[in-house]
Amino acid sequence: MSSERHSSLAIHSTGVQDPHDLVQRKQVIRTSKIAAAAVVVLLLAGGARTVLSQSQKMDQLKADVQARNQIYVKTTVVKMREAGQTVALPGSLQGYAQSPIYARVPGYVKRWHKDIGSRVRKGEVLAELETPETEEQLSQALATRQQAAASLELAKSTEARWIALRAKDAVSQQEVDEKRSNSTQAMANLAAAEANMQRLKQLSNFKSLLSPTDGVITRRNVDTGDLVDAGAGGGLARALFVVTQTHPLRLFVNVPQTYAQQIKNGQKVTVSQAELRGQKFEGTLARTSASIDPVTRSMQVEISLPNKDGTLLPGAFVQVDLPLQSKATLTVPNNALIIRAGGVRVAMVDADKRVKLQTITLGRNLGEQVEVTSGLKDGARLVLNPPDALTDGDVVNFAIDAPKEEGGAKEGSTKDTPPSEKAKP
Repeated sequence: MSSERHSSLAIHSTGVQDPHDLVQRKQVIRTSKIAAAAVVVLLLAGGARTVLSQSQKMDQLKADVQARNQIYVKTTVVKMREAGQTVALPGSLQGYAQSPIYARVPGYVKRWHKDIGSRVRKGEVLAELETPETEEQLSQALATRQQAAASLELAKSTEARWIALRAKDAVSQQEVDEKRSNSTQAMANLAAAEANMQRLKQLSNFKSLLSPTDGVITRRNVDTGDLVDAGAGGGLARALFVVTQTHPLRLFVNVPQTYAQQIKNGQKVTVSQAELRGQKFEGTLARTSASIDPVTRSMQVEISLPNKDGTLLPGAFVQVDLPLQSKATLTVPNNALIIRAGGVRVAMVDADKRVKLQTITLGRNLGEQVEVTSGLKDGARLVLNPPDALTDGDVVNFAIDAPKEEGGAKEGSTKDTPPSEKAKP
């Protein structure tokens, strides 16, 4: 069968291959090798990239772990305080003189002239009373005095006549002595009647209620027509008026025993009131009780506070900044103390940033600060808010040196661990 016959029957000939087919086969093999090489190169590149990425992540992780293992703290430097300390104490303002005014005689309120808030001068009339009983008693006293005066005149003339009769030996000496005694008794009756009359005259002068001092009317408890009794009659609540002297004011403050030895009469103090922002008032420490109250363990002091313009009101709650005598002291913040079984300590940091737990002796408690009497020197650097796990020999870094996290904590963080925690394996 010929080759044409084989071709028509799709039967390959077993003879020599066609050169064109060989060229195509070589091209296919070459293309396959190139594709395989490219795949191998891509796999190698991907593997290398993965290894490099893992290596970088491991390095970052090691750096973060090393950073976390470091202790970051905030510190402060202790300095000797040369200036005097100022202690803030609460107090209530009082009028320098607070005078309750009562009726001296019983009667009815005829009219009143001053109301609460009115400023009055000493001797100014506040109210007037009608006192019919006192007026009648005064009229009776005047009549009694006239009667006593007439009796005295008769007794003196009778005594003179009996003395003349005794000179003529017409009467006995006993009778003369009796007449002289009657004259003396009449004189005493006249003096008693005179004193009673003067007393009632004085009482009648109290029909007008006068202000005993310059000040402000802070209370009025009567109205026209009210019946009033003489005297206090039950205390301040029954006073007809209360006059308060507002310049100067008194301010009583209880100073704790801790500071009692450091204040003296004549010291200047600063007074402030929360409602009067930005305003300061200067007063003078007028006197002290010179004793400690055994119940409150404090000493009461009185401060005199000028109030010429009337800005401050009696009864207001104020704060007093009381300066103490200058005394060089070494103080530390309360948040630097470590209170453990071994006593009170502080964590000192040396030049190598190594911690040493130092035992100290405390003095006075000054509020946010506490006085140190021994165990610490001026210029020492202390750790603030020391962690519980802090021990001798630990190396710390200052919080201001901690690495910053993007969008996180700012420089100077007071955390005990570095703020950078964004890298994750």
